[in-house]
Amino acid sequence: MTVRPGAEAFARDGDDVGVLLLHGFTGNPSSLRPWAEGLAAAGRTVRLPRLPGHGTSVRDMARTGWPDWLAEAETTFRDLRRRCRVVAVGGLSMGGALALALAQKYGPAHNPGPLPGVDGVILVNPAVRLTDPRLGALPVLRWVLPWLPPVGNDVKRPGVKEDAYDRIPSHALHSMLRGYRTVVADLPAVSQPLLVLRSTEDHVVPASSSALILDRVTSSRADEVILRDSYHVATIDNDAGEILRRSLSFLADLAGAPPAVGVAGRTR
Repeated sequence: MTVRPGAEAFARDGDDVGVLLLHGFTGNPSSLRPWAEGLAAAGRTVRLPRLPGHGTSVRDMARTGWPDWLAEAETTFRDLRRRCRVVAVGGLSMGGALALALAQKYGPAHNPGPLPGVDGVILVNPAVRLTDPRLGALPVLRWVLPWLPPVGNDVKRPGVKEDAYDRIPSHALHSMLRGYRTVVADLPAVSQPLLVLRSTEDHVVPASSSALILDRVTSSRADEVILRDSYHVATIDNDAGEILRRSLSFLADLAGAPPAVGVAGRTR
């Protein structure tokens, strides 16, 4: 198994505030690398794993599914949790759904074992709901059509391209959607502070996905920041700097530092 150049996992040790970042479906860590490097440059401890089947070949991905991706995220989280006093989980698109799944399992209501749980959640264009009516046929269609057209590279900034697969494995897509249903059903279990950054123009995930999350979580703090100059893969788009700035302010709040001035989003 050969990992594509630039798709390698990223890990950097810093202070006692840790951040786990999770990439999206058919993508790889390269789409979150600037975000991870920016957090690390600010002194935070950062982990950005490469999810199973991603960043190698689409045939590798066809042999994986939601349980594999969630297991990798959970293993990385538990390692980070042992190292850090405060840990936030974040993600782009499907990575956001995985982050929510961790917040649910390692939240105040369900946290197993002696380790502390997830302290905060940062989501960029999170995917828990897709509205394409053709997806209703997927349970049957996946046995007939093993590959579907791609959804990657939704980037506004000229000259920037996401390193995503050129097709979608149908069985992996079906597994992801089943994972989404589980996450949506347990959204009220998410009570940690939440930051959602959403692009006004996103050609992959509808705005109703973020709205559903904000409506159903029980977080006492749930901020929504609107990104006006990026498409779906905002972490490598024109608003990448804004994502980093808002994330650093959110982490400072979690760590107990005075809140940054002038960066609050829409607070519920």
